[in-house]
Order: sequence, then structure tokens, then C-alpha cells
Amino acid sequence: MEAVPTTTRFAVAAVAYVVAFGAGAGVFAWVARRRGIGAYHARVIAAAGLFGGLVGAGLVQLVVSAEPGRTLLGGVGGGWIAVILAKRSFGIRRPMGDPFAFALAAGEAIGRIGCFAAGCCYGKIADVAWAVHDHGAPRHPTQLYASLAALATLGAIAWLERRRTLPDGAIFLVQGALLCALRFTIEFFRDAPSYGGLTTAQYACVAGFAFFAWRLSATVRRASDAPAVAAAAA
Repeated sequence: MEAVPTTTRFAVAAVAYVVAFGAGAGVFAWVARRRGIGAYHARVIAAAGLFGGLVGAGLVQLVVSAEPGRTLLGGVGGGWIAVILAKRSFGIRRPMGDPFAFALAAGEAIGRIGCFAAGCCYGKIADVAWAVHDHGAPRHPTQLYASLAALATLGAIAWLERRRTLPDGAIFLVQGALLCALRFTIEFFRDAPSYGGLTTAQYACVAGFAFFAWRLSATVRRASDAPAVAAAAA
């Protein structure tokens, strides 16, 4: 990658990021419409999620590293909060996490290609056949690992969507758990400082996975108990 001029790399990265955000917003609106959400509300909430994701990604990166940039975990949190606030402003009670999950997976799959072009989020020095020469040494292309992980996640939640066996909101929790588990694994190949054997992102992933798994269990259990409660009240 170092053989490519810096201006070209940044130009490719910028295009990839724009396409990623556009794809994420478009997928969000498409899934929302498929679920019966009005087109206008879908577009507004998608825009809110995009804006909140950008703010959250930049803010968390600044707090954690004191440097400008973007962090995916901060983007997830910021986008989620923005979607919740947008829903409340429009009085929408139906969960919107599932369309958000598809948007996140699609956006990351493309956005990580931008990270690869820009040279950020790079991996440790490696001697594997697919290593990429960057930052002065052959390294794991962890940006592409993350892109492939996002594609795998997108495929998994699309399969769950087609089966329609999970209650509203559960796919978002599945996507969050997969995101944390896969990011935790990829971090072992990234060139990042560790504390107690784990990176800051890995500690966040452990906490995030526990949260998403707990919420998923509660959501599925509540949905399975609903028919019994309704029958008892009848």
C-alpha cells in the first residue's frame, strides 16, 4: 500500500466512506419500509442514525485517544441514541434496531475498505502470505478482516430476517453480539496498545457482548411468554 501515493489513498478512502454512509442509510430505509415503516419516517430516522453515528464515532475516539478520528464502537452507540431520540420525537413505538443492524453491517463492510486505503486501523507485523506492506513493514490487513467480518454478519442477519423467527429488535441484538465477538478476535491482529493483555476495544467488546447477549435473551424470552400471558388474560 505504501507504493500508492498518499493523495490517491486518501481520495479512495474518502469515496469509500461516502459510499459506506450512503449504503448504510439506503439499507436502513429499505429494511424499514419492508417492515411497514413510512418512507418519510424511515428517511428521517436513517439520517438521525447517520448523524448520531458520526458524532459518537468522533467523540469516543477523542475521549479515548485524545486524537481526532473515528471509532466504530462509538459510532454504534451514537447512532443508537440518535435513533431512539428520533423515534420519540415522531411517536414511533415499534423497534427500529433491526434496520439499523443491516445499515451498520453494510456500512462497515464498505467503510473498512476506506480504512485500508487510508492506512488507519492497521495490523501487527506479520509473515503471512496475504500481508500488506504498510507503515514500514508487512502487516495483517486487519481492515479487510473487519470488512469480511461485516459481510459475514450481514449474511447471518439476512438469513435470520428471511426465517422471521425472531421478535422485532432481536436482529439488532444479534448483530451487536456478533460485532463485539468478531471485533474482539480481530483486535489480536491489530497494532494497538494493550492493558492487562487486552486492548481498550477488547474490554469494550467484552462489556458490549455481555450487554447484547443479556438483552437478546430477555427479548426472546419476553416474546415467547407473550402468547401464554395473552391466553391467560382471555
